[in-house]
Amino acid sequence: MKLQQLSYICEVAKHQLNVTETAKSLFTSQPGISKQIRLLEEELGIEIFSRNGKHLSHVTPAGARIIERAGDVLRKVNSIKQFAQEFKSEKTGELSIATTHTQARYALPVVMAEFIKRYPDITLNMHQGTPFQIAEMAAKSEVDFAIATEGLDLFDDLVMLPCYDWNRCILVPQGHSLTSIEKLTLEAVAEYPLVTYVFGFTGRSKLDDAFSRGDLEPKVVFTATDADVIKTYVRLGLGVGIIAKMAYDEMQDADLVALDASHLFQSSTAMIGSRRGTFLRGYMFDFIRLFAPHLTREIVEQAFQSTNTRQVQELFTDLQLPSR
Repeated sequence: MKLQQLSYICEVAKHQLNVTETAKSLFTSQPGISKQIRLLEEELGIEIFSRNGKHLSHVTPAGARIIERAGDVLRKVNSIKQFAQEFKSEKTGELSIATTHTQARYALPVVMAEFIKRYPDITLNMHQGTPFQIAEMAAKSEVDFAIATEGLDLFDDLVMLPCYDWNRCILVPQGHSLTSIEKLTLEAVAEYPLVTYVFGFTGRSKLDDAFSRGDLEPKVVFTATDADVIKTYVRLGLGVGIIAKMAYDEMQDADLVALDASHLFQSSTAMIGSRRGTFLRGYMFDFIRLFAPHLTREIVEQAFQSTNTRQVQELFTDLQLPSR
């Protein structure tokens, strides 16, 4: 059994059993991949893939378990390589982050700039997507960190660290009638068409919960994944916007008014997640600390040494998170 063979079966599964595309991604030949898979199956005495003629049709039940374990082995091998790299050079390497537009646009720029200043020889990659896509990438070790509010708790093999609390604001044009209300209410907001995030983005569930508790049915006329797009449609008069407070810029958005909504909605918590068992290099600890100063190396190491989500949560039971 060779690591190359384990890599091939994992990549073939990743490419939906398309051996041609797998060969292209690995810069090797299709016959070579097929031969190595056959040799592995013969050695194990089990079919990993069922076949329809010369084509792979589906993963067998036993094959699914083997591919899962092969992935674990490959991740551990990669961890050994990273461990060796840590001692070879502490300031070269690569860091991949998956996050949402709001985090990328409003929460991370200062952190990224400082990180690049400290580690100019680290290749920094950022991927954007839905919270579920982001969490899935981290769970599959396709990225080092996932940063989001929603979605990370759907994967048990992710270690999730709380970074900061945030809330929303109501966004309206200058002179809008809501600006004359002394203390905003959900009932008043619900009287207007709403422009806000797509469900599953940027704490949208907390927004829906608030209206549901008040027995209100808001009229959401437009949704987007991007706060800047929401602002655009508020400016066009399509409706009242509800966005993350951090996404409002007093200078750039001076034509709009941000009304405090912290008393209307429960706050949400931005999290940084990584696959359990990930080997964290020194610069990765520094990135976490830059993004969330309360997450010291000692606390992060304790979290990664935990065996389940409940143990991680207990570490932060009495922690007062910063707000944005």
